[in-house]
Amino acid sequence: MDKQSLLRLISESGYNVGFGAKKHFATYDIVEKGPGWIGFISIAIGILALVFDQLAGKEVSATLAIVGIAGLYISFYTDKKDCYSEVGNDLTLIFNELKSLYYEVKSSTKTDFSEEQQRLKSIEAPYYTKSLKKQIFLSDWYAHYKFFWQHQIDWISESRTFHFWRDKIPLSAYIFALILLIFFFSWASPYIYNFVINVACR
Repeated sequence: MDKQSLLRLISESGYNVGFGAKKHFATYDIVEKGPGWIGFISIAIGILALVFDQLAGKEVSATLAIVGIAGLYISFYTDKKDCYSEVGNDLTLIFNELKSLYYEVKSSTKTDFSEEQQRLKSIEAPYYTKSLKKQIFLSDWYAHYKFFWQHQIDWISESRTFHFWRDKIPLSAYIFALILLIFFFSWASPYIYNFVINVACR
């Protein structure tokens, strides 16, 4: 394998491992901090509802009920939350090893990289055994933020190009946005129709 191909391979592995680490940390953060935020928001809205009658409506109550269900869903991960943090730390160590290997290969003047290729396989092997498949809802979104906006990934970008709309925004976010647009236009279509009719009749 030539130098550029190996660098590309290390970058791909670095992306997979680094994003995997952030996804585990994302699950841990949501489980650790989510219930506190849900409790705070619920109490705050409850207090404000004593002052503002609009917050005492059915819509707000239904929303708070859904948020409460979300809190119950998060509680299912509480017992194993420390496992996600530990795996995240382990994957971060692997990520750093891959980074070191990348720069070692990059600065090398060799033409035969068989040894480095074997090292790559041995470094990334634990990633497949340590990673936890079950991740909490929205951890993918949070992991995108953590990886692309908080993590130092310049070395990966040297050999692997990241596109904003394709890589830095999760596919599920597009689907969610599409669903929101459909609901919005379904709700707003009568108002839009009446507005158009009124304008046309003037």
